[in-house]
Amino acid sequence: MNDSSRELVVLMTHGPEDERSSVGFTVANGGLTAGLKVSIFLTSSAVDIVRKKAADLTQVEPLEPLSALVQDFLQRGEVLWACTPCVKARGYSQEDLLDGVVISGASPMHERIRAGAATLSF
Repeated sequence: MNDSSRELVVLMTHGPEDERSSVGFTVANGGLTAGLKVSIFLTSSAVDIVRKKAADLTQVEPLEPLSALVQDFLQRGEVLWACTPCVKARGYSQEDLLDGVVISGASPMHERIRAGAATLSF
Protein backbone atom coordinates (compact mmCIF):
# COMPACT_ATOMS: atom_id res chain seq x y z
CA MET A 1 0.00 0.00 0.00
CA ASN A 2 1.50 3.36 -0.99
CA ASP A 3 1.64 6.25 1.49
CA SER A 4 -1.13 8.27 -0.18
CA SER A 5 -3.58 5.39 0.22
CA ARG A 6 -3.03 5.66 3.96
CA GLU A 7 -4.11 9.32 4.04
CA LEU A 8 -7.53 10.77 4.67
CA VAL A 9 -8.65 14.38 4.27
CA VAL A 10 -11.86 15.30 6.08
CA LEU A 11 -13.60 18.46 4.87
CA MET A 12 -16.08 19.92 7.34
CA THR A 13 -18.55 22.74 6.63
CA HIS A 14 -20.95 22.53 9.59
CA GLY A 15 -20.53 24.28 12.93
CA PRO A 16 -20.77 22.99 16.48
CA GLU A 17 -24.57 23.20 16.50
CA ASP A 18 -24.82 20.55 13.78
CA GLU A 19 -24.39 16.85 14.60
CA ARG A 20 -22.27 16.38 11.47
CA SER A 21 -19.41 18.19 13.21
CA SER A 22 -19.32 15.52 15.93
CA VAL A 23 -19.63 12.75 13.37
CA GLY A 24 -16.80 14.22 11.29
CA PHE A 25 -14.41 14.34 14.24
CA THR A 26 -15.45 10.85 15.33
CA VAL A 27 -14.67 9.50 11.85
CA ALA A 28 -11.37 11.41 11.71
CA ASN A 29 -10.28 10.05 15.09
CA GLY A 30 -11.32 6.57 14.00
CA GLY A 31 -9.11 6.96 10.95
CA LEU A 32 -6.18 7.80 13.22
CA THR A 33 -6.91 4.73 15.33
CA ALA A 34 -6.95 2.65 12.14
CA GLY A 35 -3.46 3.92 11.28
CA LEU A 36 -4.33 6.54 8.68
CA LYS A 37 -2.67 9.92 8.41
CA VAL A 38 -5.66 12.24 8.80
CA SER A 39 -6.02 15.96 8.20
CA ILE A 40 -9.12 18.09 8.68
CA PHE A 41 -10.00 21.22 6.73
CA LEU A 42 -12.68 23.40 8.35
CA THR A 43 -14.55 25.84 6.14
CA SER A 44 -17.70 27.94 6.42
CA SER A 45 -19.32 27.66 9.86
CA ALA A 46 -17.10 24.70 10.76
CA VAL A 47 -14.34 27.16 11.72
CA ASP A 48 -16.55 28.04 14.70
CA ILE A 49 -15.81 24.59 16.14
CA VAL A 50 -12.22 25.54 16.94
CA ARG A 51 -12.94 28.96 18.44
CA LYS A 52 -11.98 28.69 22.09
CA LYS A 53 -14.89 27.40 24.22
CA ALA A 54 -17.28 27.23 21.22
CA ALA A 55 -17.66 23.44 21.32
CA ASP A 56 -17.70 23.07 25.10
CA LEU A 57 -21.45 22.50 25.38
CA THR A 58 -21.96 20.34 22.28
CA GLN A 59 -22.61 16.65 22.65
CA VAL A 60 -24.44 14.35 20.28
CA GLU A 61 -25.41 11.19 22.15
CA PRO A 62 -23.97 8.57 22.14
CA LEU A 63 -20.79 10.27 20.86
CA GLU A 64 -18.18 11.92 23.06
CA PRO A 65 -18.54 15.67 23.67
CA LEU A 66 -17.38 17.65 20.63
CA SER A 67 -14.69 19.46 22.63
CA ALA A 68 -13.21 16.09 23.67
CA LEU A 69 -13.26 14.85 20.06
CA VAL A 70 -11.44 17.98 18.88
CA GLN A 71 -8.85 17.77 21.67
CA ASP A 72 -8.30 14.08 20.95
CA PHE A 73 -7.56 14.89 17.32
CA LEU A 74 -5.23 17.78 18.16
CA GLN A 75 -3.37 15.79 20.83
CA ARG A 76 -2.55 13.10 18.28
CA GLY A 77 -0.56 15.71 16.35
CA GLU A 78 -2.38 15.67 13.03
CA VAL A 79 -3.15 18.75 10.95
CA LEU A 80 -6.30 20.76 11.61
CA TRP A 81 -6.68 23.62 9.15
CA ALA A 82 -9.16 26.49 9.44
CA CYS A 83 -10.00 28.28 6.18
CA THR A 84 -8.32 31.69 6.07
CA PRO A 85 -11.21 33.66 4.49
CA CYS A 86 -13.75 31.95 6.76
CA VAL A 87 -11.74 32.85 9.86
CA LYS A 88 -11.34 36.45 8.67
CA ALA A 89 -15.04 36.76 7.78
CA ARG A 90 -15.90 35.98 11.40
CA GLY A 91 -13.36 38.43 12.77
CA TYR A 92 -11.29 35.69 14.39
CA SER A 93 -7.53 35.69 14.76
CA GLN A 94 -5.10 32.92 15.72
CA GLU A 95 -5.51 33.91 19.38
CA ASP A 96 -9.24 33.14 19.20
CA LEU A 97 -8.62 29.56 18.08
CA LEU A 98 -7.54 26.46 19.95
CA ASP A 99 -3.83 25.76 20.17
CA GLY A 100 -2.70 23.59 17.29
CA VAL A 101 -5.17 24.92 14.70
CA VAL A 102 -3.50 26.20 11.53
CA ILE A 103 -5.16 29.03 9.61
CA SER A 104 -4.64 28.16 5.96
CA GLY A 105 -6.01 28.32 2.48
CA ALA A 106 -7.05 25.13 0.72
CA SER A 107 -3.73 24.52 -1.07
CA PRO A 108 -2.26 22.09 1.50
CA MET A 109 -5.49 20.08 1.40
CA HIS A 110 -5.41 20.01 -2.41
CA GLU A 111 -1.81 18.80 -2.35
CA ARG A 112 -2.78 15.79 -0.25
CA ILE A 113 -5.77 15.03 -2.44
CA ARG A 114 -3.68 15.35 -5.60
CA ALA A 115 -1.19 12.88 -4.07
CA GLY A 116 -4.00 10.34 -3.67
CA ALA A 117 -5.50 10.92 -0.23
CA ALA A 118 -9.05 9.69 0.28
CA THR A 119 -11.62 12.37 1.10
CA LEU A 120 -14.76 12.60 3.19
CA SER A 121 -16.95 15.63 3.79
CA PHE A 122 -19.33 16.49 6.59
